[in-house]
Amino acid sequence: MDENIFERYEKKYGMSKAQYESFMNKIRDKIIPDAFPVSEVCSLYLDTDNCVIIRNSIDAVNYKEKLRLRSYGSAKDDGLVFMEIKKKLDGIVYKRRIPVTYQQAMNYFEQHELPNQTQIMKEIDYAMNLYGNVKPKVLIIYDRLAYVDKEDPDIRITFDTNIRYRIDDLDMRKETKGDQLLDEDHILMEVKSPGYVPLWLAGAMDELEIRRAKFSKYGTIYQNNREVLTR
Repeated sequence: MDENIFERYEKKYGMSKAQYESFMNKIRDKIIPDAFPVSEVCSLYLDTDNCVIIRNSIDAVNYKEKLRLRSYGSAKDDGLVFMEIKKKLDGIVYKRRIPVTYQQAMNYFEQHELPNQTQIMKEIDYAMNLYGNVKPKVLIIYDRLAYVDKEDPDIRITFDTNIRYRIDDLDMRKETKGDQLLDEDHILMEVKSPGYVPLWLAGAMDELEIRRAKFSKYGTIYQNNREVLTR
């Protein structure tokens, strides 16, 4: 599959640092580091003045959609970032992204100057026009560790810590600072797969009582800062 097109199930789980240590001890022999094992993920979420995209996502049952710009570490004007459209339909996540420079992305947001005419760019542009008046709204930053199943690289496991955000200064070129979203003991794990979870992974989670977490980073920030984001 194209490295900029993803179709998979993504399930989130919450755990403490103590659970994480015990969990890693149980699964360490089953996993290997991902191609990009350590990263600082910066995601600039796009929305309308009244946050209709995230409100629709929170209220929806079977369909959710998000538009965002993602960089790894602080962005640079001529550095690579990814414009993304992410949809979730009946539990399956469909993500499509296009690499552009940060300056190209800003030119598009501010002047509607398309950086290219690719199919994915056209899909993003269609969604932007459909919602109307979409602009940068929230910047979310976190530290990520990523692993894959040693026997099945389609199984990817990520751990997000130090989740922080900004709602005022959204310049991705600046330092990756922000307000903390979760306490420092909380770790968010995601299991990304074609639709199945290996028995060794399910068994380790069950034994340590690691439970599914219905958690959206942007959704939680919106609910905690609704008045500020829609003013």
